[in-house]
Amino acid sequence: MLLNNVEYALMNNPLRAAIQRRFEARRLLRMGGRIPGGAALELGCGRGVGIELILDVFGASGVDAFDLDPRMVAVAARRVRDRGDRVRLWVGDATAIAAPDATYDAVFDFGIIHHIPDWRAALAEVIRVLKPGGRFFAEEMLASFIQHPLTRRFLDHPQTDRFDAAMFLGALGEAGLTTLCSQNLGKSVIWCVATKPVAV
Repeated sequence: MLLNNVEYALMNNPLRAAIQRRFEARRLLRMGGRIPGGAALELGCGRGVGIELILDVFGASGVDAFDLDPRMVAVAARRVRDRGDRVRLWVGDATAIAAPDATYDAVFDFGIIHHIPDWRAALAEVIRVLKPGGRFFAEEMLASFIQHPLTRRFLDHPQTDRFDAAMFLGALGEAGLTTLCSQNLGKSVIWCVATKPVAV
């Protein structure tokens, strides 16, 4: 679903970028490591900060990224225009990713899946586009945050079939991913890294 005006403002400010750079990316890096020379995908690229982090911090050789909101894709394109052909952007939907099977060494989710009504379909797409042995890096908001009265007053999120930490990790397993590690911030946020098993 598209961001409302409050969410758009929250996602497009220097504080959000600083948190993503100094806290979120570093935590996921400690949990899952770098992907030097790997091909990566970002779900919901927003203003493009995640793309820079995937290239500069995680060491990807290239990043494909999309967002449901054309405004965000345009902002991201301006931000990463100096990255040349290392970045490919499009308007797209995480439940129908425009990429062949087994394309990416890593898929990154900086807080996007909780915006998706059919979030299990997005997880199925994640495992489809990952290469065997590829990693899924995720930071997600949980039901207790999404359904809090203050959050509901200002932010638009789907309210039905929302996940807590155990439910999200369980759904990763049901989709075919193996969780390598996870950490929670109370009942509000989960960070996790999972991998697509290599067929024997």
